[in-house]
Amino acid sequence: MTGPNSSKSDNTINNPTAKLRFPEFLGSSPWSRKVGGELFTNRKEVGEEGLPIYSVTVNDGMVPRASFDRDFYDIADSACNRKAYKGDIVYNMMRMWQGAQGVAPEDCMVSPAYVVLKPRKEVCAEFFAYFFKLPQSLQVLTATSRGLTKDRLRLYFDDFARMRMSAPDHNEQRRIASCLASMDELILAEGQKLDALKDHKKGLMQQLFPREGETLPRLRLPEFQNAGDWERKPLAELVEVASGQVDPKEEPYCRLLHVGGENIESRTGDLQNLKSAREDAVISGKYLFDETYVLYSKIRPALNKVAVPTFSGVCSADIYPIRPSSSELIRAHLLYLLRSESFVTYAVRNSERGKIPKINREALLAYFASVPKPAEQQRIAACLSSLDDLIASQANRIQALRTHKQGLMQQLFPSPVNVFS
Repeated sequence: MTGPNSSKSDNTINNPTAKLRFPEFLGSSPWSRKVGGELFTNRKEVGEEGLPIYSVTVNDGMVPRASFDRDFYDIADSACNRKAYKGDIVYNMMRMWQGAQGVAPEDCMVSPAYVVLKPRKEVCAEFFAYFFKLPQSLQVLTATSRGLTKDRLRLYFDDFARMRMSAPDHNEQRRIASCLASMDELILAEGQKLDALKDHKKGLMQQLFPREGETLPRLRLPEFQNAGDWERKPLAELVEVASGQVDPKEEPYCRLLHVGGENIESRTGDLQNLKSAREDAVISGKYLFDETYVLYSKIRPALNKVAVPTFSGVCSADIYPIRPSSSELIRAHLLYLLRSESFVTYAVRNSERGKIPKINREALLAYFASVPKPAEQQRIAACLSSLDDLIASQANRIQALRTHKQGLMQQLFPSPVNVFS
């Protein structure tokens, strides 16, 4: 990539318009074509003492710098930052091609590496914040940015100002932005419900499993109040870990699904993007497993990657296929035991200290687990499984809303050939 494309030919379509328009705008004029400089000016005011500092992110737009869970070495001197007013669009000139932009929610300061766009009269900043997130927008923003490689791309204001884009009048801009903002608010509310369910499950697991070194949980299901203490035993007496590897290049193993650590979602255990061993082109020895096993990823145990397969397959040597070896332990309880706070803490503490932490087989089997009778195990697993179902259902609802929003945006904005014509 060597710079913006200044020789783009005029589009032959004269009346760009969206596939879907709100009823009150059905008879309105087609979207008009303007360049970025007709829509925004480049605000270059220096920061103002006492204003909060914001960062621009790809996924969340503008976010208070203080909200990040890591230390930043900010330049606190207001003269070294730029001022953005509420309603300005701020973009990271090095990441605009990825969608790193957002509307300032209040007067604030931002990095001097950012560009602050001041909307001209009759320009709805919120509309353009959505507009710049469109896939076709990102393609043009990438092509307009200057740099030899992706990590060196920069979108300077002068290049942005020459970009041609299509937009409706101010009232329709506001209507579109309001509709999409309502969708975002709904997605946010549903996301908060999902977080509440996850927090509830985490708290429940802390109550339903004994703390390290203890033999009784802090919360016991009513029918087991007088069932006696849980029994403490090393995992070596309760489970077996698959040993001996198979050649994934040979039949029938090459046709089986292959599970690597990257296929197990952290904390949920969802198995994602699975392919056969042949499709994954794996060549080194793999462990064989079936639906009687629990798959535990030994790499970075803090990620808590534990899955219950419903099929036969082969897995990476970085995964332990584990199953009960005694009638004293049921598979469903083993799953939640390996996800319990007590076990995760133990696994992290006993990980080999290398560049990539991992727990070895001996340390895994040396863990002392407190287990109740199988009937109580079954009841605990059923309780937690029902919560998992609620969490999965809520996550699916959120994904459906996001998909609906994406489809709506495709309808509310003109086709790619018209947006930047």
